Amino acid sequence: MMAQHFLLSPAAKTLSLVQVLRMSEEAAREAFRKVRWPETNGEPVCPACGCVDHYDLKTRKVWKCKACSKQFSETSGTVFHSRKLQIRDILGAIAVFINGAKGYSALQLSRDLCVDYKTAFVLLHKVREAIAQARDAGALKGDVEIDGAYFGGYVKPANKREDRKDRRKKINQSGKRQVVIAIRERGGRTLTFVRKSEAEGVALASQTIAKGSTVHADEAAHWDKLAARFPTKRINHQIAYSMEGACTNQAESFFSRLRRAEIGTHHHVSGDYLGLYAEEMAWREDARRNSNGDQYAMALSAVGIAGKSERMCGYWQ
Repeated sequence: MMAQHFLLSPAAKTLSLVQVLRMSEEAAREAFRKVRWPETNGEPVCPACGCVDHYDLKTRKVWKCKACSKQFSETSGTVFHSRKLQIRDILGAIAVFINGAKGYSALQLSRDLCVDYKTAFVLLHKVREAIAQARDAGALKGDVEIDGAYFGGYVKPANKREDRKDRRKKINQSGKRQVVIAIRERGGRTLTFVRKSEAEGVALASQTIAKGSTVHADEAAHWDKLAARFPTKRINHQIAYSMEGACTNQAESFFSRLRRAEIGTHHHVSGDYLGLYAEEMAWREDARRNSNGDQYAMALSAVGIAGKSERMCGYWQ
């Protein structure tokens, strides 16, 4: 009998979307306060000066700081600063985002919440940005795999065979193709970087991998330079995918998740936002053995501690 996949087991399903969406707005506000201000058990803290003394305004659901007189709400100073959606809808959006094993598209969220596509697009990217900021940025160690995969820049072939050009040549490419470089610690974290060339991963390895770690790479010639800094194990994919402990299978597993998200969920990933999608998929890959309830708590915690998003603030203006 085959072992049951983790996502099919009861341990993977500890988050109920029904319970989240049935919350009243007041209950959702209280839940968000406890996530954002755990040190005071949800009692508001002024994001401007840190004072805990405040007035409750009767005209609007905000507080006024007794020290600096500034008004603030649960989301002031967070990625959802100046939000217009109800907090219950934001919590519901994060819940359905978490449950998308291969990602969750803005188009689908706009239909689920009955909001404009731009609203859903910005909301999801703010969640991705918060998750990326909250991830541990320490050096990777032990057995570390490094690899790259190219995304974007697709050139549609001409209809007639005689009009088709060799798309492998640079002159016939769009110039939009980018490479996602994944550096993955076995049993640990995955770091992602968006660059123009896979060869730039050599310098990134020196910056992110601890000395003494063993680096696994494929047969590409630019990875030869890694041997000057790290013990290396190489695998020639033209011969085998794994041999004598050398492989990049875990890095390839991440790329498989990212490609499935691009092709099956989003259908198109803009080069400007490729880094955020890669960060999301790296987090999903690293947290794949956590229940959806744990992932939801992790995402909410990231949203609560992340500051205002300068990148996604009013992006359509």
